[in-house]
Amino acid sequence: PMSKMSDATEALEEFSVEDTETVIKSAIGSVLTDADYKPAKINDWSNNIISAALKGLQSLNRPHKYAITVILMQKTGAGLVSAASTYWDADRDGLCKVMWENSFMHCVVTVYGTGIFAASANAGASG
Repeated sequence: PMSKMSDATEALEEFSVEDTETVIKSAIGSVLTDADYKPAKINDWSNNIISAALKGLQSLNRPHKYAITVILMQKTGAGLVSAASTYWDADRDGLCKVMWENSFMHCVVTVYGTGIFAASANAGASG
């Protein structure tokens, strides 16, 4: 009979939207709190948000690879639409989109997390 993973192990392998959202909100806040929109700073801000987010996600010690996108847009009244489509293992993979704004700009951060599968000891064995 096949043994079932413990619930705790299974929970650690799932993509946690809640934990990811907490990390992303912290990353955005650490970079953009009280910031005015300055085009010259956009690249630095984007890179700093991604760097802080990746550090926070790594500290969760989850078996995932991550891809992060950042959209920063000056508030001018123009519309902004962001959409994503995925084809993956819904039990282990996931995405989290956090939208943030202040008086001067909009920020949309999307994190895509895909589970990393450990090779089983007898993966190469035939029989």
